[in-house]
Amino acid sequence: MSGLPNCPKCTSEYTYADGVLFICPECSHEWSADEPAAEQEAGIRDANGNLLQDGDTVTVIKDLKVKGSSLVVKVGTKVKNIRLVDGDHDIDCKIDGIGAMKLKSEFVKKV
Repeated sequence: MSGLPNCPKCTSEYTYADGVLFICPECSHEWSADEPAAEQEAGIRDANGNLLQDGDTVTVIKDLKVKGSSLVVKVGTKVKNIRLVDGDHDIDCKIDGIGAMKLKSEFVKKV
């Protein structure tokens, strides 16, 4: 027994400590021992770890191809008034020149 806590995301017992963080090698989840697990998992976070809320403005951090089209959402595109939803693509929004889109929070950063 290592005495380290199991991963709060996948309950793996193979966690290890890296400085002040605990890391799960199976799901790549990182968490701090100082913060309660319920606070860490609550909410949807952007690429930098900032908590997102409905109505926020975000910026796209990577060129994103629009499936079924030749359009591309370019890096730096500002998306205003996002709506958070459950699912794989956790942001519903409307992008000027493209229309209604679903985005993954890992490809945006909060403005």
